[in-house]
Amino acid sequence: MNVSPPSRQDIDRRVWEDPAMRQALAVRDIAAIFRLLARRGLSQRVIAARTGQAQSEVCAIVASGRQVMAYDVLSRIADGLGIPRGYMGLPYDTSSTPATASRREDDEQASRLLAHAAQVTVGAIEGSVEQWADPLPHVATPVPERIGITDVAQVESATCAQRVLDYQHGGGVCRSAVAAQLAWSQQLLRASCSPEVARRLHRALADQHNLAGWTSFDVGLYGPARDHLARALEQARYANDPSLMANVLYRMGRVYLHCGRVQETLRFFQLGQICAQDASCERTVAMLCANEAWAYALLGNAELAFKSINRARDELDRAPEHSAPSWVTFFGYTDLASTYGMIHACLGPAHLETAVDHLTEAVAGRDPSMTRSRAFELTALAAVYLKAGEMTKGINIGRQAVTLATELHSMRVIDRLAPLQEIAVRRSDHHHEARDLAQRISALRAA
Repeated sequence: MNVSPPSRQDIDRRVWEDPAMRQALAVRDIAAIFRLLARRGLSQRVIAARTGQAQSEVCAIVASGRQVMAYDVLSRIADGLGIPRGYMGLPYDTSSTPATASRREDDEQASRLLAHAAQVTVGAIEGSVEQWADPLPHVATPVPERIGITDVAQVESATCAQRVLDYQHGGGVCRSAVAAQLAWSQQLLRASCSPEVARRLHRALADQHNLAGWTSFDVGLYGPARDHLARALEQARYANDPSLMANVLYRMGRVYLHCGRVQETLRFFQLGQICAQDASCERTVAMLCANEAWAYALLGNAELAFKSINRARDELDRAPEHSAPSWVTFFGYTDLASTYGMIHACLGPAHLETAVDHLTEAVAGRDPSMTRSRAFELTALAAVYLKAGEMTKGINIGRQAVTLATELHSMRVIDRLAPLQEIAVRRSDHHHEARDLAQRISALRAA
């Protein structure tokens, strides 16, 4: 029979080598450490006895996720539980007082940094420049214990800023930043806050997942895109925001549209329309109806395509000019003209002239900040011109599209050049400039 008192209960040293535990130790996430120990059968009473804390204090740390900052408490936790002090970034010399140890470390770090600064400033740089590509050690940013509306507004502002970068430069420029911001923002769920702040935080996180999914899709990471969009939909539903749910469903549909899964695309767009109507958001309804029309055109159903695109125009005509949420403000009459052009381009030779008119209108009206959309429209317009036999116009516009594609960090833009390449190849026997265009696209797609 084990008669050891709770305070002396042994802890297998292998516990500290578990990857999840090592991560928690590295960032001194004491609540996570205690929870991981609990999963291995260590009670809060035993933890309290080993660390010199009251059981109520251990319980409070676990329940609230409160950070432990005091050096003496961290030392008691490490020594009491048998944690290797280095795993928590604590000095091994336990005879030193906390203030003395900390001051000595600061002095050493300052001396090293000063010596390095002097060497870089007035001398040669040691080592190879290749080391600059190596990441610095990850250190988690501290999270507040309690948050308010201002904290959530900062999350929303970061998402808006990153969305602008996505529109202008492609998802490859900002996807990693979105993912990093999201990793930090999710930790705010551990903080205490009012119910209203919690609801708005869930909505903000839903939109960050929405953008993370969209930028993942833009760089060709379809699995992560679906995962982020699924989480976005869940959190938007939890936040009771049908407008954001509709936007997420639109983006899910666009993923499958790009992959040629048109029937699934239609289902996502139709589910989105239900949410958009619940939100009384005419602009979102218009966006979903326009994209539904494009899907019908790809299926060759002109009647349903025009029915949906005409409804989209009606809804956009009724939409208030300045009241749309940030995730749908991009959609306006330029996008409607673009979609009209795509529909006519899909419906055969008799529609090519009308497709040119609409796509030309879209290119002329496109805001300069929407570089990726402009690349899509130039690509579609070049393809229509080549189909219509207007080779000079098609090749010149195609070159503009390829130039934009080289400047953007977007696999979608490059993927959308494939039909233009196919048409240029078919025309290349009779037109050497068409051959050159096809070769430029081929080289870009192979890079």
